[in-house]
Amino acid sequence: MILVLAGTSDARALALEIMKDGYDLLATVVTDNAAHELGESGISVQTGRLTDDEMVSLIESKGIQAVVDASHPFAEEASKNAISAAKQAGVPYIRYERESQTFQYEKMTVVESYDEAAEIAASKKGVVMLTTGSKTLQIFTEKLLGKPDIRLIARMLPRVDNMEKCEQLGLPQKNIVAIQGPFTKEFDQALYKQYGVTLMITKESGKVGSVDEKVEAAKDLGIEVIMIGRPKINYGTVYSNFSDVVQELHKKIVPQLAN
Repeated sequence: MILVLAGTSDARALALEIMKDGYDLLATVVTDNAAHELGESGISVQTGRLTDDEMVSLIESKGIQAVVDASHPFAEEASKNAISAAKQAGVPYIRYERESQTFQYEKMTVVESYDEAAEIAASKKGVVMLTTGSKTLQIFTEKLLGKPDIRLIARMLPRVDNMEKCEQLGLPQKNIVAIQGPFTKEFDQALYKQYGVTLMITKESGKVGSVDEKVEAAKDLGIEVIMIGRPKINYGTVYSNFSDVVQELHKKIVPQLAN
């Protein structure tokens, strides 16, 4: 059986490709919504965050023979736990990661951390639209909320826990855009115009995350962009397409497990 760290649309598609090749598979996700979508695709799924020790126990109890880490490019903790667990359990670790993108835009600043992005944003004036999700929201609310010359707009998934977090951090309802993508460039432009955005903060999540649409929309409107670069992790074996992942599984797992 193969363990797949999933939760994104491309991870789900990869899991289906692995299953088509004849492997039994268990996917792990964080949210109930991701679990529901995987379940509808016929994929066995377990919900909840796992520490490395918990992942080792899962590997041993389920007879996992390889870990395919297809988690989000910014799911740094999940990837580190998977690498550690695979090493402890003595099974292969394979990383699937979306290809990176580069952008040519004179009004874009690329940074290495959320803190750096928040510091730069705090030195600006105007309307800041944050599109990096709720996990690191506090970093930005601490530096931007209450500044008289800045209005912080947070765009995030329409989940109850996200709304509760916004309330706890003091982010007004009128400054929350609770919606699930992906979005077109035209939609992003309409949203920027609606709020009078002068600075957009995003992260380099790849084309599947519709980052290019967000950036191109901002570029067309002359809106400044702060791009947070991906975490620097030594994954070891990394691939950016499904066929290479499946071929690597063929190399690592005894042939009779595959068709």
